[in-house]
Amino acid sequence: MFLSLQGVAERAGLAYGTVKAYFARGYLPEPDVEIGTGEKVTAYGWSVETVDTWLANRPGRGARTDLHR
Repeated sequence: MFLSLQGVAERAGLAYGTVKAYFARGYLPEPDVEIGTGEKVTAYGWSVETVDTWLANRPGRGARTDLHR
């Protein structure tokens, strides 16, 4: 089973808009699957394991990740 951006949001307890912004900024892990062909990828999917690993390792709320070198 793969999760869409909406599924990632629900599993993480975050708003869909937040997860969509994380994806646009590169804060989500690489998707496990891409649906579409060539330049026309229309959807992405993440395995539950990928999302759970990301959740377990992401910085906490308010973390200043810009301070790390």
